[in-house]
Amino acid sequence: MQVLQAGPYKLIYLELEPEMVTNIARQAGFETRMKDGPRTMQLDLSTPGRQAPLLLFDAADPANLGWFSRCQFYVDGRTGAVMQTPMSMANKKDRSGRAHSSSVRLSISKELPAEFRLPGKQPLTEQVLYSLLFNFLTALAKTGVAVCGTGAIRPLAGRTESIGVRN
Repeated sequence: MQVLQAGPYKLIYLELEPEMVTNIARQAGFETRMKDGPRTMQLDLSTPGRQAPLLLFDAADPANLGWFSRCQFYVDGRTGAVMQTPMSMANKKDRSGRAHSSSVRLSISKELPAEFRLPGKQPLTEQVLYSLLFNFLTALAKTGVAVCGTGAIRPLAGRTESIGVRN
């Protein structure tokens, strides 16, 4: 981890190891294609042998109340940001525009404001991010991740189609 000064701004620069990130994804049960850039690391995650969809569900649907109550991670449905983390996600789509039920795209930001803190005011380091990534991927595969709001991110599990006409 480095601290960068850009004019009046201080940034934390995370020095993530691509091999470590790939191993974490593999331990959580995902196959990974990675693109490592100077500011972000982008992961295409898939589970080709998985029968059920990834547990990305609509938090507003009352039928998903059981998942919502044990959920650790929340995704902003409009932007794809994984709330209170340096990660964001997106659905991967097929040629007809439908979201793949067993794959997602995850971006990890390497440059963050110096005052960035995780819940509980915990400072972010590479080791903390690796742990956070493993917990997020495990939640996506086993316990569930809630999508809050509608927009860019489509739920993959639970009731995924809307009822009635949407304005």
